[in-house]
Amino acid sequence: MIDLRSDTVTKPTPEMRQAAFDAVVGDDVYNEDPTLQELENLAAAKLGKEAALFVPSGTQGNQIAVLTHCQLGQEIILEAESHIFYYEGASISAFAGVQPRTISGTRGVMDPALVKAAIRDDDIHMPETGLICLENTHNRAGGAIVPLENMKEIYRIAQGNNIPVHLDGARLFNAAVASGVDVKTYAAETDTVQFCLSKGLGAPVGSIIAGSEEFIKKARKWRKRLGGGLRQAGIIAAPGLVALSSMVDRLKEDHKNAAFLALGLMEINGISIENNVDTNIVLVNTKEAGLNSKEFLNKLKAEGVLGVPFGPETTRFTTHFDVTREDIKNVIQKVSKLI
Repeated sequence: MIDLRSDTVTKPTPEMRQAAFDAVVGDDVYNEDPTLQELENLAAAKLGKEAALFVPSGTQGNQIAVLTHCQLGQEIILEAESHIFYYEGASISAFAGVQPRTISGTRGVMDPALVKAAIRDDDIHMPETGLICLENTHNRAGGAIVPLENMKEIYRIAQGNNIPVHLDGARLFNAAVASGVDVKTYAAETDTVQFCLSKGLGAPVGSIIAGSEEFIKKARKWRKRLGGGLRQAGIIAAPGLVALSSMVDRLKEDHKNAAFLALGLMEINGISIENNVDTNIVLVNTKEAGLNSKEFLNKLKAEGVLGVPFGPETTRFTTHFDVTREDIKNVIQKVSKLI
């Protein structure tokens, strides 16, 4: 089976498995796990932040960031199809008690002027703006890279209004490799960052939140409140160390495979590509072929290929290190046969 549903389906490499086996561990709730501390220190250094915190998932990382930054009854500004708004079960409202103020972007990019206009005035009738959230790369926009200059403009507006900025950088390393902009440069235009170890970097589990020492101290308590206090977590941190140390540069292979897939599918009558393929995501539209996404995926599954529905006639394919160029060629052939 060629699994293009997500880069979360990757299996840990032999090096990761061995690292987990050999990991020196301790109780992380007591802050005594040396392997986890090494991972957090490495992550903070790569992002240019004072401190970092390992969390079980990207969603928990984003929610901890909102809980730490915001107070009950505040409002957060975020793009209308951002992961935090679209895919995290309304947890910003359920847990943090804040409401979203969404702005429709272009390929996931919010207009700074609209962000500025969305910041609330000091008015008893209105919620306070407690946080601005960005997403890079942007999942719903097909893995689009949010330009650094756009992030800079929004961060300047936020700083001028004493509002923190959080970056959902689940695939930030994809953005960095594809754009040539270092992750530290992106992170400098934010107060806090979340990125996933378990997507393109291939670790079996885990994400990182990074920010100031004061922020991470508060975030650690929120992680505990949410049931995320970890014990001998070095076993899962060790593969994360391998991911962060040796799996970043190879992301360009995923990007090349995604571009190759898009070009191949574009040659098939009835198939169109909806996104500019910046990184490792391809959005395929099958409307002209007379197939909705469910029908298309069912036919593909019978041929040994998996994807995910992303709209009535849209399917998402995500490349990752378990998918080879030969796999991509096979997918193109199978789609051509079906259509």
